[in-house]
Amino acid sequence: MISGGVMDSKACTLHAGWAGVLLFLFLSLFSIPACASQEIVLDSESQLQFAEQYFQRGEYYRAIGEYERFIYFFPTSPKVEFARYMIGLSFLRGEKYEQAIQTFQALIDEYQTTEYAFKSYLSTSKAYVLLGHYDVALISVNNLVTIAQDQEIRDEAYYQKGWVYLEMGLWEKARESLNKISSQNRKRYNISEISKEIDTKTPLKKKSPTVAGVLSIIPGAGQLYCNRRRDALISFLLNGVMIYAAYEAFDHDLNALGGIITFFELGFYGGNIYSAVSSAHKYNRDEKNRFLRYLKEQTEISLSLAEPHENKSLLLICRFSF
Repeated sequence: MISGGVMDSKACTLHAGWAGVLLFLFLSLFSIPACASQEIVLDSESQLQFAEQYFQRGEYYRAIGEYERFIYFFPTSPKVEFARYMIGLSFLRGEKYEQAIQTFQALIDEYQTTEYAFKSYLSTSKAYVLLGHYDVALISVNNLVTIAQDQEIRDEAYYQKGWVYLEMGLWEKARESLNKISSQNRKRYNISEISKEIDTKTPLKKKSPTVAGVLSIIPGAGQLYCNRRRDALISFLLNGVMIYAAYEAFDHDLNALGGIITFFELGFYGGNIYSAVSSAHKYNRDEKNRFLRYLKEQTEISLSLAEPHENKSLLLICRFSF
């Protein structure tokens, strides 16, 4: 009787254990849908806003990844074109100019005459300016002038074309391009102020490379002409010492030593002339850049086509500098 009671007790315990397991499994079946309902669902607007946050913070390479993710997950979205343009603009801001140009050109080839295709022409021009390829930058804006029918877009193209010419130092061509802007937009683009500054500040003070080279017959004189006093002093002392050493060597019949010193002095003397000519070019370039910085600070505006913001109307905002 006792053993039987023990067996019944064990059996009850075993049944209770299995009942607990079955109850746990049963409850788990109901908990699975509850857990699944907590999954994060990716939507196009959230993804696009996430990418734009990176762009606004200046984290351009992360922004590129998020814009590409948007295009991958939402290939039929009407905002794909915007995302592609922002990828190009992120490359441009991240100083990857070649990749930016490729991105903009692909967008132009596919969309041709849409809003962001027109923006791509302007941004492509800007990328070429930053690469120093001014002629190609002009081709991009000229193409935009040719295909655009809207006067607002054409005026923006003329404005940017004028600034490309200013970067090249071609003041009259810049003035000619800016004067093509329609009368209703001339005040908007500060045309009178730009023309006034060009009239008062040009022609810029320049140094003649030829004069600098001729003056360098006297070592250091060419550098002094270009306002490079330290370089002038170094050139004068170095060449003077070498010439004096060569003279002393020949005067003491040390012809071999004198020949070696003369050989090296000819190199230093030629370098002195080359340095003077280069200094003149650098002086002229610096003068042009100083004038452009001043002109941008005083008159330049930003183009709405170059700085898009999704879900916002086109705005005229400050600065569009190269």
